Amino acid sequence: MTIFKHLQQAGSRLAIAALATGMAIASHAGNPLPASLARAQELAAMPDGGWLTLDKQGLRLLDSAGNERATFAVRAKHLDTRSHRDGALAIIIDADTQRPLPFIVNLQSGQLQAQAPFPAPPFAVEAACLYRDAQQLDQLFLIGKEGHAEQWIMQGGARRLVRTVALPAQVKHCRSDDATHTLFVSEADMGVWAYRADAEGPMARAPVVLRQPYGPLRAGAGAIQIVKGGIAVLDQAGQRLHLMHAKKGQWLQRPALALGKHGGSEALALRRTSGGNELLFRDEQNKQWKSLAMQPGASTDLTAATAPSAAVTIIEPSAQTDPMTRLGDAADDPAIWIHPFDATRSRILGTNKKQGLLVYDLQGKQQQLLESGRLNNVDVRQNVRFNDAANAAQPAALFDLAMATQRDDNSLVLYAISSEGEVSEAARFATGMDKIYGFCLYQPRSGGLEAFVNDKDGTYHQYRITRRDQAFSSTLVRQFKLASQPEGCVADDKHDRLFVGEEKRGVWVTSAKADHPAELQLILPVGAQLTADTEGMAIYFGREADYLIVSSQGDHSYVVMDAQAPNRYRGKFRIGYNMAAGIDGTSETDGLDVTSAKLGSLYQKGMLVVQDGYKRLPDGAQNFKYVSWEAIERALQLR
Repeated sequence: MTIFKHLQQAGSRLAIAALATGMAIASHAGNPLPASLARAQELAAMPDGGWLTLDKQGLRLLDSAGNERATFAVRAKHLDTRSHRDGALAIIIDADTQRPLPFIVNLQSGQLQAQAPFPAPPFAVEAACLYRDAQQLDQLFLIGKEGHAEQWIMQGGARRLVRTVALPAQVKHCRSDDATHTLFVSEADMGVWAYRADAEGPMARAPVVLRQPYGPLRAGAGAIQIVKGGIAVLDQAGQRLHLMHAKKGQWLQRPALALGKHGGSEALALRRTSGGNELLFRDEQNKQWKSLAMQPGASTDLTAATAPSAAVTIIEPSAQTDPMTRLGDAADDPAIWIHPFDATRSRILGTNKKQGLLVYDLQGKQQQLLESGRLNNVDVRQNVRFNDAANAAQPAALFDLAMATQRDDNSLVLYAISSEGEVSEAARFATGMDKIYGFCLYQPRSGGLEAFVNDKDGTYHQYRITRRDQAFSSTLVRQFKLASQPEGCVADDKHDRLFVGEEKRGVWVTSAKADHPAELQLILPVGAQLTADTEGMAIYFGREADYLIVSSQGDHSYVVMDAQAPNRYRGKFRIGYNMAAGIDGTSETDGLDVTSAKLGSLYQKGMLVVQDGYKRLPDGAQNFKYVSWEAIERALQLR
């Protein structure tokens, strides 16, 4: 459980408590600091015992004794670092051009190797910090005086804008905790806030420590530094040091340390030594750096790392669709149609909750838009055979059909799909529901077509679709109800079973046959493997096994389990960045669909299509992402 997740669950409450465990830090001579550090306004300890410093004349690499190994002449600020196979990755902001300048600090050769710079942002940079995400991609936050901020990603020489965000005005410092995926920003006149650093998802925030009367800070907040298990915060005047610790959804504080005559500090750094961790602060009065030893308390050890969330496999998408033609929460659910003669010409149908039905090719290019109104879920069945009693002498016709829920009039919209993938509206059926929501199709082995549709109150209706005199009609044949709100469902036509998702409780299975009772069995409860809301579902029919895929919306992941009893859990994955193709990851997925059909070179064993709740790289309208099934199969070691 991450710090940020704890805070979300606690309603972003602020709790300040003086722990009875003694001082978390104490004045300590520590390992001697080289005298040459005195000129440094910012510094970072290197893994070999040396130092990277930033002063008014440039960026300098020093050995452990303080001897200079390399210099890059520049007037800069906002030094931050991350580990690198050659030593360290460093970033600074050119004070004249405002361009972020990255460097590889090569400790073996003693060189500062300048990398491709970032473009200058459209604002003066007041704070900057690095973030390394779960995919091990390095990202950079740039924050302006008025709260304008950008998040960038870097890989090799590529520099891509991930998103723009709004942060408080007067932010002077920031740092990111990679283990908990949290961005901390220090608002000069108010305090420190925690934000979600991962761009895939909403930019929610929680207070960490605020000024009086909202918290213990005598003024606002100054420099901040990530420590294991929490964060160290200087007050705005640089006179007192506060050590904050996240525990069970609350931020707790050790008694603040008054820096006394060493006050006026404007910078913090961290050094790991053989004796533990040391906080370093710059004594502005005496123009030198001082060290403070981190001392573990009796019941809460701030030198022990906060446990990050369990690792989830990350898979890259292969392609993405054109964006929605409406902004906001528009895209919802996809369905896959397979071309009868050339699978590479197959189509992806996707709903736009503000407009209608969209049709895409396998490259993600939009081919059609049907202005059908506010559609929610969509599903497809092919080669559907209807026995038309009025034309019994004629051979039964075969149809490729799609159907979607329409939220304006609480109806079901039926679409016909031609052999070339052209989609056209064929009929509409009233349901009598108050708030129509989720939906899926069922194609009985005996022929015909049936539809399951639900209401937000948990009610399920099962309709039989028939065709007579060249017209479609529907008949209610069964109904049942879940205890709370459902949405996604999927029918296993081969075994006459229906999987339904109850958003806050999990995945249930029952018979899909209309003449059978709807006896529901819970096969995947919300918990360790599935995080509410339970959303889209689909079944992959493989040669050796069938798999149920479920959108675990609460943690932006996808659960894979056997579609056959006992429904063994196979693992979960997230969809991350494909930097080479310029495609972002996915988050808060509503609907998804999957097929095992061979769709061409990228999809030899089929593909997964998912809705993306937040379009990044850069910001934009929502869309759908395509993922090769082979990538999922390899990652989860499926047979």
